[in-house]
Amino acid sequence: MWMHGDVGWGWMALGWISMIVFLGSIVALVVWAIGRATGGRASSITTSLEIAKARYARGDITKEAFESLKRDLA
Repeated sequence: MWMHGDVGWGWMALGWISMIVFLGSIVALVVWAIGRATGGRASSITTSLEIAKARYARGDITKEAFESLKRDLA
């Protein structure tokens, strides 16, 4: 009675669109916060230089081998 034609459907579509934008913003905010908290990379990802440092610290490789790896990775 109060709606003329299909005007009500337009408002309903606008409500769905705004809900999708709102939820998308929340998801993006959570992803951004997790990225900031982990330093922009996953904590399980290790760089080649970190692996070489750990191997040198354990005594798996010599100082010369470590220095060679460091030069190659730079």
